[in-house]
Amino acid sequence: MVCDFEYTQTLDKRLVYTVLQNVQHIKMSNEVSGVEHSENDEMRTKSLLTRSYVVDTNNNDDGTSCLTLSYTYNEVEEIAKSILGRVTCRPTLGIICGSGCGKLADGVEEKEVISYKDIQGFPISTVPGHEGRLVFGKLRGKAVVLMQGRAHCYEGYSPQKITLPVRTMKLMGVKVLFVTNAAGGINDKFSVGDIMIIKDHLNLAGFAGINPLVGMNDERFGPRFPALSGAYDDELRKIAKETAADMGMTKFFQEGVYSMMVGPSFETVTECKFLRLIGVDATGMSTIPEVTVARHCNMKVFGLSLITNKCIMEFESQSFANHEEVLATGEMRSKDLQRFVAEMVSKIDV
Repeated sequence: MVCDFEYTQTLDKRLVYTVLQNVQHIKMSNEVSGVEHSENDEMRTKSLLTRSYVVDTNNNDDGTSCLTLSYTYNEVEEIAKSILGRVTCRPTLGIICGSGCGKLADGVEEKEVISYKDIQGFPISTVPGHEGRLVFGKLRGKAVVLMQGRAHCYEGYSPQKITLPVRTMKLMGVKVLFVTNAAGGINDKFSVGDIMIIKDHLNLAGFAGINPLVGMNDERFGPRFPALSGAYDDELRKIAKETAADMGMTKFFQEGVYSMMVGPSFETVTECKFLRLIGVDATGMSTIPEVTVARHCNMKVFGLSLITNKCIMEFESQSFANHEEVLATGEMRSKDLQRFVAEMVSKIDV
């Protein structure tokens, strides 16, 4: 949420600042119970526990910084209503386009576009290949909203901030979420250009406490302790495999386990060897926070990873992972992804 505190400096884009988490807890508790929040609640927390969050300096017209914590249900509802007031589309399917996958939006008809920078609170991606806009419209007759680009933890955003768009989609009426990403191939049977259907994930970042559900829980979003076994819907995965077979794409379709490293540095050789040892097939720097929140909100989830590079497994290798090959592979496989996603959308009930 955006607090009332102001920071005395004006910095470019974002800064990390120590804020009072307890202010947010009080505000969320009061909202759920219907109690009006008072300034005294904030004053009583000033000597209590503190925590670091991301600050978005673009929120205020005067250049001052606003402190960004978790968003309450009412705040997300306001954002959703504001967006819906600007478009005629009422989406039931959401699609997140990862690095190199932004051209999925090319197949959308009756487009209505809103830039992230024009949506209060939305994180703005700073990474090449992420255009930063919502695209509403029809895809194979289904009402959809696509996120052309996402934000990442490595850009300085909290997991609560980068998952705000998912909660917003939920309150706009989205019931099914497709997530796509660019990933490095850990499984030595995978090739660059393969498309992996995600059957499960390993949240390594979560082992270090990077989880968008940390903090006060609001039951209107979902339960305090959501189950993530079966996070990636069995029926949707079955439809995906049938669709790939029908379209003659099985030669470059795989299925496997995805893991998230925070980034932005690519993995070391030892890290890649470890990931392979513990059953990971592909690794990236996104997706899992969004899937976690989507399942918390009881949305069905389907995931795809585009294998854009082979992870380096040998110490003597002279090859190095880089973002340019990620974008190049995305361009190479973009037409296939567009055709596949469109065909799959036509087969699902949403």
